[in-house]
Amino acid sequence: MKAVVQRVTRASVTVGEEQISAIGRGICVLLGISLEDTQKELEHMVRKILNLRVFEDESGKHWSKSVMDKQYEVLCVSQFTLQCVLKGNKPDFHLAMPTEQAEGFYNSFLEQLRKTYRPELIKDGKFGAYMQVHIQNDGPVTIELESPAPGAATSDPKQVSLKLETQVSLLNTRNLS
Repeated sequence: MKAVVQRVTRASVTVGEEQISAIGRGICVLLGISLEDTQKELEHMVRKILNLRVFEDESGKHWSKSVMDKQYEVLCVSQFTLQCVLKGNKPDFHLAMPTEQAEGFYNSFLEQLRKTYRPELIKDGKFGAYMQVHIQNDGPVTIELESPAPGAATSDPKQVSLKLETQVSLLNTRNLS
């Protein structure tokens, strides 16, 4: 899964001339679901999005509060184009989950967000529709999130470095014996 999370003062989704949903202060989440995504990636992404510290605290300290801490709103928009791979200059979407599967998966994602947070504060667009998403980015603050690939090790450079140091240390210990 890939998500682009934007801190917003307000955001809304319109289909045709009809406004489908709107939020005030909070975050707007553009979500791309891949062929390989499972419940594990879904839960990881829900946890990351809701706990992402992009707001300031009461004393003005930046990057210290999440959307849940502040009781702000969340607007989610399914966006398969985040799973794009360029072939030359042409977008290819073969990594995106097919529509028939993706709609159910996306609805499960929304359900998990509502279950984890406050259902009345989670809004969304209209799956599969041609939408106009109006985002008033606050800051601007835009964060890209990607769930770990199924079965993949962590991609955190500090963790990778620590793992390598441990492996080298083990090899050195074995070679000294």
